[in-house]
Amino acid sequence: MAQHFSLAACDVVGFDLDHTLCRYNLPESAPLIYNSFAQFLVKEKGYDKELLSVTPEDWDFCCKGLALDLEDGNFLKLADNGTVLRASHGTKMMAPEVLAEAYGKKEWKHFLSDTGMACRSGKYYFYDNYFDLPGALLCARVVDYLTKQNNGQKTFDFWKDIVAAIQHNYKMSAFKENCGIYFPEIKRDPGRYLHSCPESVKKWLRQLKNAGKILLLITSSHSDYCRLLCEYILGNDFTDLFDVVITNALKPGFFSHLPSQRPFRTLENDEEQEALPSLDKPGWYSQGNAVHLYELLKKMTGKPEPKVVYFGDSMHSDIFPARHYSNWETVLILEELRGDEGARSQRPEESEPLEKKGKYEGPKAKPLNTSSKKWGSFFIDSVWGLENTEDSLVYTWSCKRISTYSTIAIPSIEAIAELPLDYKFTRFSSSNSKTAGYYPNPPLVLTSDETLISK
Repeated sequence: MAQHFSLAACDVVGFDLDHTLCRYNLPESAPLIYNSFAQFLVKEKGYDKELLSVTPEDWDFCCKGLALDLEDGNFLKLADNGTVLRASHGTKMMAPEVLAEAYGKKEWKHFLSDTGMACRSGKYYFYDNYFDLPGALLCARVVDYLTKQNNGQKTFDFWKDIVAAIQHNYKMSAFKENCGIYFPEIKRDPGRYLHSCPESVKKWLRQLKNAGKILLLITSSHSDYCRLLCEYILGNDFTDLFDVVITNALKPGFFSHLPSQRPFRTLENDEEQEALPSLDKPGWYSQGNAVHLYELLKKMTGKPEPKVVYFGDSMHSDIFPARHYSNWETVLILEELRGDEGARSQRPEESEPLEKKGKYEGPKAKPLNTSSKKWGSFFIDSVWGLENTEDSLVYTWSCKRISTYSTIAIPSIEAIAELPLDYKFTRFSSSNSKTAGYYPNPPLVLTSDETLISK
């Protein structure tokens, strides 16, 4: 594979919407998501009202990449080899000796090779995006509450109530019916929760279009919510930018399912219509699958193997399936890289050219994309040494997946919007370096002089 990646070499450029093209104001959106679930648990399921009050310090619990063991209520941070680096029961962090006794240095019982390990199963749940993260804090506090109520309860069955809360707030009809808390609030004050796309990004999208690229929007959001977001961040003429818009895509199934399992459907007044046997022309569709989409892209480009790149923020829903099932190029939007900006500006480094730095506008998104005091870095962590030996640093499972399945990782689309389309990015796969594909810079924690162990 070529050492470099260039947008100019791609025929098709696809985008996820939420937290990719549409950036959220995290300090506002996170409490809204939390409250939408917590209110349901308290009012509909009889949970304690204490769940409704959250302090600023509570948000430190949120860290992307955590796994929740649904049976025992433990949250886990995994190393790249599947061992447990840190753990908590509810929000209570386990002391090193308790961690060692519970998990030792062996693989977590549910850990499988990357391809065999889903983010969602009946036994565990991985938190890998900013829609999910407020739910991690809520679940941890539910575990605290149940443990306290039931004198050290050991097994848990609250997940069905969490699923009901998600369904209540996000079901397909929720936007139209003003159901729950989330959609009515976004409708009422979108500017509080959403960042408009900067002019540089709008110009970049038009530049891609003018260069003959086919542009796709593939989102699991429903059509009515997608329209609200896009009109706010891109303008009322946003459909002119995209050749194909796919809503309710139900990723990752969009990539992993057979066409017969997940056919495309047309929409009338945001209602899904009958299934289509194939995808014959550009337009706005619902559900669908990557196989039928790729057949359409062959027709549209006149090429037997058009080259597709897909931008997304979720390893589970976007990056892994697009690479693994469809063999698309993938660009991971990693807001954790934004958290480095303030720290990096304090470093006495040589100034870099503007095109290398990228530009960032708007307020810093805190707290969810900054390092958690409880959980440490998203990218690395230390493992306790044996007696009389020093701790050693290892890559996290999340970090390993970034370098395995992403072509490149960037803090935002804005960071590359002013680069020429033929700019040559260094790929992750171009060397053994775990940091090669981060643009404009690797995370600070990966550029220190300390030796990292990859197991």
